[in-house]
Amino acid sequence: MKTTKVGIIGCGMISNTYFKASQKFPILEVVACSDIIPERSKQKEEMYGVKAMTNDELLARDDIEIVLNLTPPQVHSTIAMDTLNAGKHAYSEKPFGVDSGDAAKVMELAKKKGLRVGCAPDTFLGGGQQTARKMIDDGWIGKPLAGTATVLGRGPEKWPQAPFFYDYGAGPMLDLGPYYMTALVNMLGPAESVIAVTKKFDDFRTLGAEVSDTYKDIYKPYDKYPVTVTTHLTGVIKFKCGAIITVIASFDCYKHGHNPIEIYGSDGSLQVPDPNTFGGPVRLFRPGYDAWKEVPLAYGYTENSRSIGAADMSYALRSGRPHRANGNLANHVLDIMLAFDKSSKLGAEYKLTTTCERPEALPVGLQPGQLPE
Repeated sequence: MKTTKVGIIGCGMISNTYFKASQKFPILEVVACSDIIPERSKQKEEMYGVKAMTNDELLARDDIEIVLNLTPPQVHSTIAMDTLNAGKHAYSEKPFGVDSGDAAKVMELAKKKGLRVGCAPDTFLGGGQQTARKMIDDGWIGKPLAGTATVLGRGPEKWPQAPFFYDYGAGPMLDLGPYYMTALVNMLGPAESVIAVTKKFDDFRTLGAEVSDTYKDIYKPYDKYPVTVTTHLTGVIKFKCGAIITVIASFDCYKHGHNPIEIYGSDGSLQVPDPNTFGGPVRLFRPGYDAWKEVPLAYGYTENSRSIGAADMSYALRSGRPHRANGNLANHVLDIMLAFDKSSKLGAEYKLTTTCERPEALPVGLQPGQLPE
């Protein structure tokens, strides 16, 4: 099989995961990397044997077909535009962007250039999420009527990189929400509106004992740093299929007892695993059961398989079919996430301005490293 040569822009926290996971897919060949801090890309060159270079040098290489954009969210749209203008397909780490207008420009440019855009998360292609979708598609809970999606905790407030997570472009919704919203669209199809109330409870949080190199010139250990985003978001998403899903995303919770996602149907209920993972468990309850029953996973890719979305995109480039972790899906997910604060500010239901096709389910029986042609 002809490999797809890939360049990685952004060699920060998440990059090791991509460098390692991409090796699981024979169709992907990472050949170059770059970072605004050259020492980072040089380190990856030493670790993985991938040539380190500048962004401009990477984008100028004729052999690179796909650029994996692993930069901070605030520049995702900018790097995607640079990639498309260089004549290459763009695949970004989540979220697709932090501003709906900038995200729309990426989609418009891709269409104009005849190029593809893709975006994480691709965890919805893992064995747990694909099995949950199959249970719905095969009618095990009847018609989906309602459900819950909850991602609650104190957030990474003591991490060395903590100020990033409480600043514009992050917060619980844009940081963790992409996994949950993408999982819901994969199972239920596109949404139509959001009604929500959101709030920032604290103006400042406090760092822990370590401060990352990014913030050492600004903060010392145990310094306070500002919170500039809403940290507790709660609302209801209405889906076009008729289902209504109650969502809570919070960095203001010390402990809770909620399952990540539950879907309630006309003939039963489904517990869906953490969408920030690739595995299970998936649990089913139907009338007549005494308790939840765990469902055997029908698919592989249950371990950390980040890069599966880029690999699927590579297969799609060869055959011409749509790729699953595509720009329309990611743009719609961004629209849903941004709608929570928009609805809260309006004090009313917010009608979404985007839509997408429900991504095609994976076929059963795929071998490791294999995806559909």
